[in-house]
Amino acid sequence: MKPPRFVPAPKIYLPSLRYGAAGNRSDEELLRRAQEFYEWMQRRRTIRDFSDRPVLREVMEYCIRTAGTAPSGANLQPWHFVAISDPAVKHEIRVAAEKEEEEFYEHRAPKAWLEALAPLGTDSNKPFLEIAPWLIAVFAQPFRTLADGTRSPTYYAIESVGIATGMLVTAVHSCGLTALTHTPSPMGFLNRILGRPSREKPFVLLVVGHPAENAHVPDIGRKSLDKISSFILLTVSRSKDG
Repeated sequence: MKPPRFVPAPKIYLPSLRYGAAGNRSDEELLRRAQEFYEWMQRRRTIRDFSDRPVLREVMEYCIRTAGTAPSGANLQPWHFVAISDPAVKHEIRVAAEKEEEEFYEHRAPKAWLEALAPLGTDSNKPFLEIAPWLIAVFAQPFRTLADGTRSPTYYAIESVGIATGMLVTAVHSCGLTALTHTPSPMGFLNRILGRPSREKPFVLLVVGHPAENAHVPDIGRKSLDKISSFILLTVSRSKDG
């Protein structure tokens, strides 16, 4: 077993941050950046009304590169991204996805699930799979093949791919594009259509492009901070002498 090798950590530099003489960021600057990023990200919405306006392949490449910077268990990077712009392949994916979705809405989905989906106005019809210029199929790799041909597990594969997918969605938003996470179940048809090995598990199908001019989104909100978080803070005790 080789010993670990370390290199200096890269400096975090953001053009929008104002740096002091020593290259440090003040607490006020960090807070400003956090607020600006939140305000920018809270405008991200899942879109189902897409334009067919093309998007450069290079844009998708950089978004996928960004996803590939995600942390992963033992740095095994257990993911594979398939970006699709071919109309024939997108059509084949739509046909297969809608078949599963029809079964879901008509037979498999319990009443409570359908009630939860009702405010979103979704159904088994998925025209965006053909209209949007890009689909990105994200696959998780629970196992890897070692040099001697034996199979070995990757560690925290699902968690790692989940983080990478979140970074991919954020990267898409950063370009001024919009994304939809589509998860028909089961998604094994993606392995067949895209020629991926059975050992890879479809994680999500991301629909990417420009929103249509008349795009609308459901009138729904997000939970407030107190509903999604709690803070355990350091308490400083003071002596009787102050």
